[in-house]
Amino acid sequence: MRVVSICPSNTEILAYLDAVDLLVGVDDDSDWPKEVNDLPRVGRDLNIDIEAVEALQPDLVLASLSVPGMERNIDALNQANIPYIILDPNSLDEIAQDILTVGEHIGKETKADDVYRQFHATLEEYRNISREIPQPKTLYWEWWPKPLFTPGGWNWLSYISELAGGRNVFADYDQASVQVEWEDVLAKNPDIICMVWVGVQEKKMNPEIIKKRERSESITAIEQDLIFVLEEYLYCRPSPRLIEGLQKIAYLLHPDYYPEPKSWR
Repeated sequence: MRVVSICPSNTEILAYLDAVDLLVGVDDDSDWPKEVNDLPRVGRDLNIDIEAVEALQPDLVLASLSVPGMERNIDALNQANIPYIILDPNSLDEIAQDILTVGEHIGKETKADDVYRQFHATLEEYRNISREIPQPKTLYWEWWPKPLFTPGGWNWLSYISELAGGRNVFADYDQASVQVEWEDVLAKNPDIICMVWVGVQEKKMNPEIIKKRERSESITAIEQDLIFVLEEYLYCRPSPRLIEGLQKIAYLLHPDYYPEPKSWR
């Protein structure tokens, strides 16, 4: 079977299913596991070269609608009559379901069932620990700095926050992604700021940018110098790697309750 993935999170799902060998091409941003680095590239996720995809003669394309604008890729796949499935999860449960969906389409149902069970077992472990946390930390997740975007209640990071003994301060918004104003963040006064800009490497994120904003010193997180610069690939991609992100943020928030992070795969 010949598979092309046009979104990093889809590529990562294949890795968890031990199916990287099926890949014949990936988008430009797929960077894990390392085995994909030598594969043909078919463009950035918002500007996929459909002719390049077609030239690879895929039996299946793993497409996505996780970022606004990806609809153009779906239209182009339809016009080229290339077989595809769409993955568009917002919650951890939906990500788990995508593991089963991909497994079914590539003939890896048994492996997908195993990964699915392990995924949920880890979530349950962290859910049980979180119930013992007497004082959950309030978290502001910054996805983009200008304009400000943050995950809302429908997003996996709200659930991860709870499992890690915290609470997303914008979880009361019934959206997956929310545009907010700095005044809104000031009013929420989070204990912790998680800097995780979509598509930006952590070495290029400078906490001083946040500290220089108007009245930032009034926020508890900034007053106590609790700005975490986190890996985009562990928090912004809807793949099973979010488990590694959960393990890391949980240990950062409550090291006396949670185990040290380890590789889940």
